[in-house]
Amino acid sequence: MKYIDRIYGEFEITEPVVLEIINSPEMQRLKGIDQMGYFEVCFPGTAHSRFEHSVGDYLLLKKYGAPIDEQIAGLIHDVSHSVFSHAGDFYFSNGSSEKQDHQDNSLESYVRNSSLPKILKKYNFDLEYILNDRNFPLKENNLPDICSDRIDYSLRDGFIFRIADKNDVQYFLNNLKVENKQWIFSDFESAQKYAKYFRIINEKYYRAMISVMTFKSVGEYIKHAIFKKYITLEDLYTTDDAVLSKIYVHLKEDSKLQKLFNRMNNKIEFKNDPNDFEEHVFCKSRVVDPLCHHDGKIARVSEINLDWKMVIKEEMKPKEYFLKFLE
Repeated sequence: MKYIDRIYGEFEITEPVVLEIINSPEMQRLKGIDQMGYFEVCFPGTAHSRFEHSVGDYLLLKKYGAPIDEQIAGLIHDVSHSVFSHAGDFYFSNGSSEKQDHQDNSLESYVRNSSLPKILKKYNFDLEYILNDRNFPLKENNLPDICSDRIDYSLRDGFIFRIADKNDVQYFLNNLKVENKQWIFSDFESAQKYAKYFRIINEKYYRAMISVMTFKSVGEYIKHAIFKKYITLEDLYTTDDAVLSKIYVHLKEDSKLQKLFNRMNNKIEFKNDPNDFEEHVFCKSRVVDPLCHHDGKIARVSEINLDWKMVIKEEMKPKEYFLKFLE
């Protein structure tokens, strides 16, 4: 199968197990889950799917020579995302806006109850091994380390939001190496550029006020729809458009739903004011501290640029907001 990725270019995907996973209903569903949640209303033309990112994660691991087991783990790592991606951390009762880890916590259960175990067994892959992130240091690492997931979404999101162009993306990829199962930049300059680039995306989008507004308002919209039985919990594992369509038919008859709809569609002004707020909200913040070659050894950016230690300390903290809609 020929696959053209906006970041990595053209690939020929030939592995039967990968092709079958890609064509599974669980993976195909991700084409209807927006990577950023519900950003299109605020940033027209930026919509891209969890499917695109998931295949991108797989392609990145493949490009840098990761074992096929790790490539598969990367491919399916987001398969349990519910509608509107990390908005799920705002509408599930056990979600955390500070950690945004509901999808990670539900992955194993979701995969076990999907068609994926049968596919993996067919091709003699061990499900338990695939589900254990400790086996895959290139695919998954805790912040502020980098990993294939983090690399892919940062390059992809930055390109789509025009923070980076193709030359910038290629620069990072050309300077990124895999050594001893670690992602390492070829020099300090490229590592620091990537760390600063990631910081810009975090500040402008991942932890930004606009993200909190959309996540919170979409979360309240979904919770209200569930409470009113317009949708079911099972609907949350369909697609964004399917859920929006089921709820929309109730809009005229439900004034609260109308208010929440206007909020999430950025039709109502809002502010961040600790002295006048309705919702005290936290949002996950992200920062990276990549490894690089420097003066004959391997070091982190923060070990060379000591100011980066303070950046990490501050930006690893969840961002705090005091949200009020001006209705």
